[in-house]
Amino acid sequence: MRSHISSLFVVGLLGCSAARTSAVSEPPAAHAQAPLPFIENDYPRALAEAKAKGLPLFVDTWAPWCHTCRSMRAYVFTDAALAKHAGRFVWVEINTDLPESAAFQEKFPIESWPTFFIIEPKEEKALVRFAGSATVPQLEKIFEDGERAFRGGAAGPEALLARGDALYGEGKAAEAADVLAQALTEAPADWSRRGRALESLLTAQYGAKRHEACARTALAELPRVPHSASWANAAGLGLACVLQVPAGTQGAKELTASLEAKGREALSPDITMPADDRSGVYELLVEARDQSGDAPGAKALAEQWLSFLEGEAAKAPTPDARSVFDSHRMAAALVLGDPMRVVPAIEQSEKDLPGDYNPPARLANLYRKLGRLDDALAASTRALSKVQGGRKLRVFSERAEIHLARGERDAAVRTLEDALAYAKTLSGAQASPRTVSALEKKLADVKSK
Repeated sequence: MRSHISSLFVVGLLGCSAARTSAVSEPPAAHAQAPLPFIENDYPRALAEAKAKGLPLFVDTWAPWCHTCRSMRAYVFTDAALAKHAGRFVWVEINTDLPESAAFQEKFPIESWPTFFIIEPKEEKALVRFAGSATVPQLEKIFEDGERAFRGGAAGPEALLARGDALYGEGKAAEAADVLAQALTEAPADWSRRGRALESLLTAQYGAKRHEACARTALAELPRVPHSASWANAAGLGLACVLQVPAGTQGAKELTASLEAKGREALSPDITMPADDRSGVYELLVEARDQSGDAPGAKALAEQWLSFLEGEAAKAPTPDARSVFDSHRMAAALVLGDPMRVVPAIEQSEKDLPGDYNPPARLANLYRKLGRLDDALAASTRALSKVQGGRKLRVFSERAEIHLARGERDAAVRTLEDALAYAKTLSGAQASPRTVSALEKKLADVKSK
């Protein structure tokens, strides 16, 4: 699932939106214990193997900071039910934090994490691009649709779905939305791909910034989709879209209320969905209450949200699986104005996952909000020793805030200058012009103080 409060919530129930050294250990390998034979961070090798075998590529693009990515690694890709699919694709996972992943990102731009691609290897054409999390049954539908597109010969709504997938894979969100809408119009009422096609349509409409159309499509189409993870994803996507509609738009208030109701329905226990996705629905509902000016309602939902996350964390089978919930626990605690409530859990994550930069980076933020500025600076230093790629720019930026809180203007300036110097070593895929511009503006603001 993607998110708004802490990142960018857009699919599957949405997902997350956004320098390696030999001395730094990394988070557990993405698929080390998984039943699918993923090649790690070597797209050229995987591409060559796919060409040799005459198979399409399945690419999992992920990042260590992305809670949805980590949820997929901990709870979905470990499922033994996937083993029977091992021979269908050549499998590769790409950690987008790594500088060497920039070439893939330049060829296949990524807007939210995780994003799964199915790629035709001879022409390196994306046949399917699916953003966000997925259950095993949802993945199996993606596998089937990717194979159908690879082999060709689809007809009717399936052909339109394949065409829409390919257009979205090429970054043509508006064209993809038009084709996917046609697929839903032409499909029979009991079409087995209806939920999957609706998710893809709403994702394309969001990507094309057709936010009001996306929200209205969700409301119109949800009654035609069985209660399922796809139904919940579509409800979340619709709510994510309506939250982007300007408040003064005619009918926006009523549209938001209707989609909030669908979001609450998505939390129903009769829908089986990953805990991370359920958390994403809570996040959107909290944001909706916040946007409406209902602070008490937002806090009441945040309390439910945090209690849910605490329960899920308590039953997680491993420290890595437990850390899936850290970022959302932090977001909910901040809405409640009680950052200390999550500090012990994230301190424990740092002890359990010493190679992971996320716990100290989160602690630096929490300690700063608590006024523990020495602890914040020390945590930031630990995070900087591990983080790399575009995420390092965010750690630099937050470190500058710690220096400012300590009254250390010159140190904040040096930190932001270091960030900009580091950004120049990255490709545009990892240090976007928008990120660099924001750092430049922040540096100018600090210098003017």
